[in-house]
Amino acid sequence: MAEKIHPSARPTTVNGHAPTSTTANGNGNPSFPANKAQLYNSTRPVYRPLPRRNRRSCCCSCCLWITFVILLLIVIAAIAGGVFYVLYRPHRPSFAVSSLQVSQFNLTSSNQLNTKFNFTVTARNPNKKIAFYYDLVSVSIDSKGVGVGDGSIPAFVMPKKNTTKLRTIVSTSGQSVDDSSDLKSDLKNKKSLPLTIQLDTKVKAKIGSFNTKKVPIRVVCKGIKVTAPTGKLATTATTSDVKCKVDLRIKIWKWRI
Repeated sequence: MAEKIHPSARPTTVNGHAPTSTTANGNGNPSFPANKAQLYNSTRPVYRPLPRRNRRSCCCSCCLWITFVILLLIVIAAIAGGVFYVLYRPHRPSFAVSSLQVSQFNLTSSNQLNTKFNFTVTARNPNKKIAFYYDLVSVSIDSKGVGVGDGSIPAFVMPKKNTTKLRTIVSTSGQSVDDSSDLKSDLKNKKSLPLTIQLDTKVKAKIGSFNTKKVPIRVVCKGIKVTAPTGKLATTATTSDVKCKVDLRIKIWKWRI
């Protein structure tokens, strides 16, 4: 049986030297397959830092927008208030003391004060398109820091361009007066006594079909002078120099009347 002759496993030489192997990239270095980390990094996007936002510019923009909105609201309110004033011409109501008669004003031996006043006040509404609705009115009379009478006026309505006369009786009984009070010495010497009348209530205004909320109103009348009656005949106070101050705060938009 003939033997099979296999070729020699030894490489052939070229000019007596063994041939050298080269890599696929041709640089003479051996090449190896890529590992998992290299494969992951080759598909991962390149990180690029985002540009930083300017916080100061954002704050400035917000402040500018807020300021613009506030100014716009102020302008709108001013325009609305101007239109309201032109259409309605709002004015405060006025009050004046028409008459004040004193039928009793005496001090007992035990320093007990007894008084009785017949009081009439005139209320005027100068507005053509605004009506006023008043609650019960509290009336108090003061002389040199001493309360000399209390009373009330029933609730009433003042229509547009209306004048109303309000009458009531203001009195006190058994009011204690200090010995050192100026009121006692003036009564004893029968001097003219200064009086201050104060009215307190709440009022709302009706403008067309719109009703405002009820707000406090105070009317203070000064400059009244009176002498105490000596008998049954009542005395009349001097009211020619009386001035009544109306403290009313009805707010409609930005306007107060």
